Amino acid sequence: MQAMRICVVGSGPAGLRAAEVAAERGAEVTVFEAKRSVGRKLLVAGRSGLNLTHDESFESFLGRYSGDDLPIDRWRQWLHEFDSATLRRWAADLGVETFVSGSGKVLPLPVNGQMKATPLLRHWIARLAKLGVHIRTNQRWIGFDADKQMLFEHGGECTTQAWDAVILALGGGSWPKCGSDGSWTSILEAAGIRVAPLRASNCGWETSWPADLLRQAEGLPLKNLQVHAGDQARSGELTITRYGLEGGPLYALGPTLRTMPDPGIAIDFKPHQSKADLLRRMGNVQRNFTREAFRRLNLDPGTRAILKYMPGRGPWTSSEQVTAELKHCRIELSGPRPLREAISSAGGIAWTEFDENLMLKRLPGVYAAGEMIDWDAPTGGYLLHACLATGTLAGRAAARNPK
Repeated sequence: MQAMRICVVGSGPAGLRAAEVAAERGAEVTVFEAKRSVGRKLLVAGRSGLNLTHDESFESFLGRYSGDDLPIDRWRQWLHEFDSATLRRWAADLGVETFVSGSGKVLPLPVNGQMKATPLLRHWIARLAKLGVHIRTNQRWIGFDADKQMLFEHGGECTTQAWDAVILALGGGSWPKCGSDGSWTSILEAAGIRVAPLRASNCGWETSWPADLLRQAEGLPLKNLQVHAGDQARSGELTITRYGLEGGPLYALGPTLRTMPDPGIAIDFKPHQSKADLLRRMGNVQRNFTREAFRRLNLDPGTRAILKYMPGRGPWTSSEQVTAELKHCRIELSGPRPLREAISSAGGIAWTEFDENLMLKRLPGVYAAGEMIDWDAPTGGYLLHACLATGTLAGRAAARNPK
């Protein structure tokens, strides 16, 4: 029996995993990549430590994901089949041992003191080579021809070739320099596929800081916070930037903020202390309330700058006003940073376009995986895990189901 010939477009985590799984099942796989090298976004993501997944209860893990019409029962099944333990075994088989950090993130054991993605990618490419996977770089997918065959551009020339199955894994629209520029959306929309607009996710949000605040606090961290948006709350650290705020709590609250007609957050700078505790520590202060709060409540310089310079908040005339602001500091947000700056993107191919195996119903034999699909998740291992899980499903389905 002749081996199935499968084309994988995109060499990020979802594409490489799909290629690996399909090749393990006997398919003849070729990966097409528009850039000169593979795995660029993976390497960038791993510069400060590669978060492979997260070690928490499965239900809690599942709850980190969102998306319009996300098929939760299928999503549960796919993540359960490729859960955190399975992912860690997969990494170990590549020669990359992992450990669980204090925050629950699963990271590769340091190599020469570093936890970058390079060793994993190097071992992964070697495994693909042993499986007979062909990798063709500088090959940009530009659409379908009249017979629905794949068209690629290379060196100014267009080529087309027939395949038994195709797996699209072109990423979302963030970090376009790494290859995920979102240009595929127009190709699929022209083929009748419904695609939700790509939006910035896991990104900073903008606000208009007073000039005096920026002079004192730009680049400073705001630590040990609880950040509220709507009925959601996340704890962690934010950083004051020239355009607004960055940090994990904002990334996690992004889906909520995007639904708000007038987005904004409320910060509790002292989540582990009640207002009564703060008032007691302020004592019998009668003046210089910002300075005294900074000294008596152990505020960081960034918080002090917000208390001092945020418009419409002062001058403070009592400890009650200051402590109320510390427990509930409202900051209006004008919008997220541009998509090209985001860590990931929300939106993508609508779930109604897929069958139960991530095949596009309007394009038999064509599958999709990773950030092309309309799901969203915060940083901390959830993004990479879902890319690997959907790549696993698409690779397995494509290898057994010719069009």
